[in-house]
Amino acid sequence: MTAIAFPAPDPGILARRDAIVAGLARLVPPECLVVSEDERRAFETDALTAYRRLPLAVVLPRSTEEVSAVLAFLHAEGVKVVPRGAGTSLSGGAIPQEDAVVVGVSKLNRILEVDYANRVARVQAGVTNLGVTDAIMADGFFYAPDPSSQLACTIAGNIGMNSGGAHCLKHGVTTNHVLGVKMVLIDGAIVDFGGEHLDAGGYDFLGLVVGHEGQLGVVTEATVRILRAAEGARPVLFGFDRGEDAGACVADIIGHGIVPVAMEYMDKLAIEITEAFAHAGYPLDVEAMLIVEVEGSDAEIDAQLARIVDIAKKHDVKTVRQSQSAMEAALIWKGRKSAFGATGRVADYICMDGTAPLGKLAYVLKRTDEIVKSRGLRVANVFHAGDGNMHPLIMYNVNDPAEQAKAEDAGNEILKVCVEAGGCLTGEHGVGIEKRDLMRVQFSQVDMDQQMRVRAAFDPKWLLNPAKVFPLDGRPA
Repeated sequence: MTAIAFPAPDPGILARRDAIVAGLARLVPPECLVVSEDERRAFETDALTAYRRLPLAVVLPRSTEEVSAVLAFLHAEGVKVVPRGAGTSLSGGAIPQEDAVVVGVSKLNRILEVDYANRVARVQAGVTNLGVTDAIMADGFFYAPDPSSQLACTIAGNIGMNSGGAHCLKHGVTTNHVLGVKMVLIDGAIVDFGGEHLDAGGYDFLGLVVGHEGQLGVVTEATVRILRAAEGARPVLFGFDRGEDAGACVADIIGHGIVPVAMEYMDKLAIEITEAFAHAGYPLDVEAMLIVEVEGSDAEIDAQLARIVDIAKKHDVKTVRQSQSAMEAALIWKGRKSAFGATGRVADYICMDGTAPLGKLAYVLKRTDEIVKSRGLRVANVFHAGDGNMHPLIMYNVNDPAEQAKAEDAGNEILKVCVEAGGCLTGEHGVGIEKRDLMRVQFSQVDMDQQMRVRAAFDPKWLLNPAKVFPLDGRPA
């Protein structure tokens, strides 16, 4: 397998680095400009750490107006721009190039306004995902999307990748909770899409922006929906002797018209790795585990869980454990939220996020195991089972190029299986560089040409987040 390719840097841009940096220094104060090689190292990669490139420079603007001035200057100079939130992208969406300037939103980190009457909040794009909920939870509200990296990831990155999370089964993903954005286009123009209510007038540009992977502009503010917290919530653990039974149980729960807040799947290896780290009390004598959470009043929770337990019994459930306290519930979720970090203690890994129809979960899991084992590697499966968003963690030694190639090859084959089964390449991590060369597996050239025409309407020179999403040889003339 060939490693993911990066375009050769533009020697003309590299030769003008000093002049470009000097121009940026006239637009932002010294504390907002990262120039030295050592300091730029912090921005050379994201959570796809197997790949890295040292950027030309890094700018950390403090306002929409500074973002506008920076982009206008870089556009005039013909310099590529890589937007960056917190760098938690698992698909390489924030990895720069040597002739590109990283524009980060970490200093845009204020909650600007909370309107409880209309259930919206206006926030700067560098606010962390969990930071939104932290600002409103004392008043009984929360922000629903909850990716596992929510402690660190930013609203800007969530919008860029249309992030989901464990609780998106009932509440939806980022696109269901963003009502409006303020965005700076590549030429420095500031635009507002959407607003403080659903279905704003005009074209649905907001539908393009959520999931744009930093290729249409730099989002600096967002107006998001906030929800009233439920009276209560309770997770229950189910252990199964066969992964197929757990997958069938998921499909059966949904088939009965029950929509829990979350349904998460973990296989035996994931359970063992996570339990050793979080000590959440996960059963170690099962092959697969489901975490199913429902919310509402005590009576509603009891009624829903009774139905779900009855369904699980039809699928030979071995272990049933309901949380008995808020502390126990928090511990159960701590284990699941720590799964990626816990796996990182054991080995390097790549995490795919293809999706599969619920009726094909058992088949895709079986093929995943076969594909990885055929390359002499191990895989821990932990994923959002309710919407079929797979997360196989393929473990390998990053210092062994041959193992890395095997891991990436296995990941690519798994994604092809997901598409062939009726799913898609990415459920929430985005395409980035990781799946860029697989786009033809899901889309025809006609499909991609139309997508690229839309992208070019916002960025005719293709300066924004280059070499991402679309195959390098597929860009229209």
